[in-house]
Amino acid sequence: MVSEQEKRLGVLLVFAAAVLYSIGGLCIKVIPWSGMSINGGRNLVALVVIGGYLAWTRHPPRLNWWILLGALCVCGTNILFSVANKMTAAANVIVLQFTAPIFVMLLSVLFWRRKPGKLDLAACAVVLLGVGCFFVDSLEAGDMLGNALALASGVSYAGVFLLQDLPDADPISSVFWGDVISAVTGLPFLLRETEFTSTALTSLVVLGAFQVGLAYILLTRGLKTTPAVTASLVSGIEPVLNPILVAVFYHETIGPLSLAGAVIVVAGVVVYNVLRVRRKAPSPAAE
Repeated sequence: MVSEQEKRLGVLLVFAAAVLYSIGGLCIKVIPWSGMSINGGRNLVALVVIGGYLAWTRHPPRLNWWILLGALCVCGTNILFSVANKMTAAANVIVLQFTAPIFVMLLSVLFWRRKPGKLDLAACAVVLLGVGCFFVDSLEAGDMLGNALALASGVSYAGVFLLQDLPDADPISSVFWGDVISAVTGLPFLLRETEFTSTALTSLVVLGAFQVGLAYILLTRGLKTTPAVTASLVSGIEPVLNPILVAVFYHETIGPLSLAGAVIVVAGVVVYNVLRVRRKAPSPAAE
């Protein structure tokens, strides 16, 4: 039986992972390489972090068909996010990727027959309203193929949140093998790059160590006690921070509707989690 304290810790770990994911757009923008090169390089760095974590926890990576399916979801999310960020605005990418909660709910209904609760549906509607503000403010300025790849990453990202629910699952092994595939597929592109500036290399290390390695470790630990729908909604901080960081440091414009969307998403996620805690708290009469 999972305690309420463990559940709250799980939510905090998922939230922390989302904050780390949010630096991806900025770091990718400042590296003058192709999306595939960046993805290959950052996953090489991430493998050092995740490999060290597996060694520290004495958890050798496992492999079966379900773990491989999870690895493909991780790899798909890694590649699609990196490539899309080079083809369209960071705000577009993260907005379209954050259709993930919808796909999580759909996949949960189709494969696990889990119907989302009213609070989940209401929170999803509020978060998507906020994300929609980013959509209206920025989508029309983006590249159509980049937007399509970003939307596809929303489907694969939903699979990442469902790693814990797969039969005979081992999420951290899925992450490890997903990063291996990402690194191998990106290496030929990386070897063709010629501009290895200090900014590019520093950003690559930050991406690999924190935005991929540490973030996935936190997420997989958080998913042990956090339902997939809840985790995907808590991650609503990512589509807020990502374009704001890019706007501040890379000077990609962010409009008033996007700022309004940021407020809506943050408020929606905070209220959702407060209501979840209140629902599960024992009433004074029951004590």
